[in-house]
Amino acid sequence: MVSVRPSERPGFDLDTAYQVEAALKKFREAAGHRAVGQKVGYANKAMWRILKLETLVWAHMYDDTVHYANSDSAELALPFYRAPKIEPEIVFKLKEPIPAAGLDATTALHHVEWMALGFEIIDCPFPDWQFQPADFVAAYGLHGALLIGQALAIDTSNIGRIAEDLASFKVRVSKNGDFVEEGSGRNSLRSPALCVAELASARLRQNGVQPLAAGELISSGTLTSGHPIAKGETWQAVIEGLPLSGLAVELI
Repeated sequence: MVSVRPSERPGFDLDTAYQVEAALKKFREAAGHRAVGQKVGYANKAMWRILKLETLVWAHMYDDTVHYANSDSAELALPFYRAPKIEPEIVFKLKEPIPAAGLDATTALHHVEWMALGFEIIDCPFPDWQFQPADFVAAYGLHGALLIGQALAIDTSNIGRIAEDLASFKVRVSKNGDFVEEGSGRNSLRSPALCVAELASARLRQNGVQPLAAGELISSGTLTSGHPIAKGETWQAVIEGLPLSGLAVELI
């Protein structure tokens, strides 16, 4: 565990944290790993008021942390973690850049190639999971791994209905067959599609940051609370009200 959070140091703010995040990205790329997209944090406007945030925060994901399930279930190896948790999220892949801010859900989806249900493994280097937004950004967004389920193509024939469903669908999460929690698309900025739009806007407002690009993955924020995990457990998420396959992961 890291005993002193970066945010406890004088002058360490979100701008500094993003500079750290950019430096970590360069180190990862120098080691041969490719950034494949972004994950978001604080996709909840109630938290913005409490923490005096103007928007959500984000950090990069990499080709060695993102994994794809070949069916509706998969195994995922858990290497060393301090206090890992699991979160169900909707994952999007962009087919084209998003160069404009202030998009609505439907317009944002016009830039999306596909979406899928995913499980993100997060881990916190700070004691008792106590951290500020700047700490989140500087610690890789707490990102450990992302498992992506079966993709649903987004096209003009289904985009309107999917935009509606993303704001209202339910997800039921279970561990070893026992119900744990029910979440909703509303927990991710009222809709995961709006989360994509807000991320695009946030990046456009940041100096020196490129707009979201074609081919990038976006993990759009958790749909439930994060839950502690351990090897040997099987976690499952089932979707209701959205034409997405469920996903089960066995942690090994």
